[in-house]
Amino acid sequence: MSYKLLCTDIDGTLLNAERELAAETIAEFKRIKDTCEIILASSRMPMAMRHLQAEVDILDLPMIAYNGGLVLDGDQVLSSTEVSLNDVRKIVELSKNTEIHISIYHHDEWFVPAMDYWANREANNTKVVPVVQSLEDTLSNYAKTNKGAHKVMCMGPAEEIAVLYAGLIEDLNDDLHVYKSKDTYLEIASKKISKKSAIATLLAHKYKDLDWEHIIAFGDNYNDMEMLEAVGMGVAVGNAKEEVLALANYITASNKEHGVALAVKKHFIS
Repeated sequence: MSYKLLCTDIDGTLLNAERELAAETIAEFKRIKDTCEIILASSRMPMAMRHLQAEVDILDLPMIAYNGGLVLDGDQVLSSTEVSLNDVRKIVELSKNTEIHISIYHHDEWFVPAMDYWANREANNTKVVPVVQSLEDTLSNYAKTNKGAHKVMCMGPAEEIAVLYAGLIEDLNDDLHVYKSKDTYLEIASKKISKKSAIATLLAHKYKDLDWEHIIAFGDNYNDMEMLEAVGMGVAVGNAKEEVLALANYITASNKEHGVALAVKKHFIS
């Protein structure tokens, strides 16, 4: 099969231990990008993905941000699905009187209540500087402009995150996808979206002549599973969760061993 689209997760899959693109990965992507379009698919905000696109000269290609909550083709929004303002307020309410940090994202905006340990850590990882603004002001401004959040991220002590997770599952499970990416991290988005739904949007609007079998995808975590199952070739990196490894069509080396580059070298022969 000659793959025409490559969709890849970023953190834990594409980036190495230093959270950077390995030289091998950059070289392989540049080798194939004229015959196979490369789509980054991540829970990150767009601004945290563009510097990676720039490194492999694919700034002109679409991206899937917020796990599918926002699908962009350049400046054009192909799909946008938000957490309602009412649900954002409920998340904030459930986090009161805890040490949990709440980050609120919309398109290329990232609001934090303070540049604390969690905000600094995330800024360092994503190379994006947030806007410092109280949660009250952020929610008030969202109400005035009638918008919700593409993602809410809650970071804090593992025991408090566990309590919040249980509360969110009990109160908001019908509407929200609550994803515990680490014991100290919760990523919250609309339940209506996924990386698979975002790829379906791209196939409907941008790549009408392609089908799922023309796609190769890479991932490591639970939020990649639907995508890997749907495409023609689902590749798990060696460090992926056991459930991801079990459903993959092919298992490559870990992200720290530039597994994506090795798989591209194997499946795309010049």
